[in-house]
Amino acid sequence: MPPPSTAQQKVFITQFVSLTGASERQATRYLKSTGFKINEAVDAFYAAGNEPKTSALEAKLESLFDSLRDDDNDEKDKLELDSTMGYLSNKLKANLENAELFLALDLIQAPSVGEITRKGYVGGWKATGVGATHQEHAAHLKKLKSSLSTDTALFKKVYRYTFVAGREGDQKALSLENALIYWGMLFTPPGMAWRTPNHDWLELWMSFLNEKWTRSVNKDMWNMTLEFAVKAMADETLSFWSEDGAWPSVIDDFVEWCRVKGITKSESMDVDADA
Repeated sequence: MPPPSTAQQKVFITQFVSLTGASERQATRYLKSTGFKINEAVDAFYAAGNEPKTSALEAKLESLFDSLRDDDNDEKDKLELDSTMGYLSNKLKANLENAELFLALDLIQAPSVGEITRKGYVGGWKATGVGATHQEHAAHLKKLKSSLSTDTALFKKVYRYTFVAGREGDQKALSLENALIYWGMLFTPPGMAWRTPNHDWLELWMSFLNEKWTRSVNKDMWNMTLEFAVKAMADETLSFWSEDGAWPSVIDDFVEWCRVKGITKSESMDVDADA
């Protein structure tokens, strides 16, 4: 196999330096010794006893994280509730009452709604590549917020993250009370507004659950609600739904509830009505 071109070698060297914090001279030496196989070169670098070095960007982000800590209330590597919310509202200028809250927390890999870890903060902002100032971070969040309602992949990522971060303690499901609050935040602007010209589906969904549902919301119900919402916005007659589909029973019950209330009808119901 021919050696990589000079341009390709430079790319590998840059990647090696980025991954390890090594010098370009070290990167070149280890890459050459492994035939420019990046994974083998990195393994060899660490096998030789080299320690990963903190990049300049990471150092700045570490310092920025430290500036957010309250020495009296926060651990060395974690911001508690007050510091977390203060950071989100004062530094990122995030609205804590809508989907922007979860967008921001997902960015910095927060393990829950009320805490931010040093590892998540540094790793999250490093991955964006937007810099190491609160102003740059706030601008990046604002840019993402503007596309949250139209970027389906981004919204789905934030939506699924919300379930993980929104659980309390070691619970495997969301309480219905919290799920309703989070749906209300996610399915309204700047999130994806769950409504069509003739129906406010979010209001209908929440009314149905308040009236008929008493259990918690597990992961499958949470994720399938988004799938149903996307389809319902494309087809408010719900003709995509069928009894033989793979929807969870709560979705089936919701469709039936809507039909009983005359919100939407099926062809079979129309036939029965004409008979």
